[in-house]
Amino acid sequence: MADLEIIGVPVSNYVRSIRMLCEEKGVPYTLNPAFPHTPAVAAISPAGQIPCMRHGDVAVFESKGIATYIDKAFAGPKFIPEDAVGAAICEQWVAYGNVKVDRWIMRELVVRLVFADKEKGPDMAKIDAAVPEIAKIAKALDDALGRSTYLAGDSLTFADMNVLPMIDYGLMFPQSKAVLEGHANLMAYHARLTARPSFQNTAPPPRA
Repeated sequence: MADLEIIGVPVSNYVRSIRMLCEEKGVPYTLNPAFPHTPAVAAISPAGQIPCMRHGDVAVFESKGIATYIDKAFAGPKFIPEDAVGAAICEQWVAYGNVKVDRWIMRELVVRLVFADKEKGPDMAKIDAAVPEIAKIAKALDDALGRSTYLAGDSLTFADMNVLPMIDYGLMFPQSKAVLEGHANLMAYHARLTARPSFQNTAPPPRA
């Protein structure tokens, strides 16, 4: 059968989540490190966003769709539960990660700091406005992790792989790090999951 191709730059939190899923399932893949809106991406994603995936004649965009395909198409442990309750809770936390965690940690803080205008600097008013929202997110995650080992219960799911790179990026910047580190369950979870080979093996190259 054709090789699985993951398309997108390794620094992307969503690309890393998909690569972690492949690592956890033992699915071989090749990484095509294409940037958003480049031809390889635009050929699959109407929004020009990464990651995208090709597997033979199958092409999928959006990380949750890609994760569902990989989890169902390949042998190995299941990381999207098949029972109704487990599936719903996993989907719930994937959606929360995409709507809340990615928005406030990645888009409103990390991206603004990393890609700030070199002359004007980052928009600190918008970054400061994100901090209270990150505090709400940290509490929600911490509360969930006080009830179970992982977000969707006592087994690792794609919901954890989806949110972990976002939290890890948040811990690299002082504005969000100060908030996140105040939540013991979340920090223990981060330490546990970042020690896994799937996380270690998918580390993006250091920034130049």
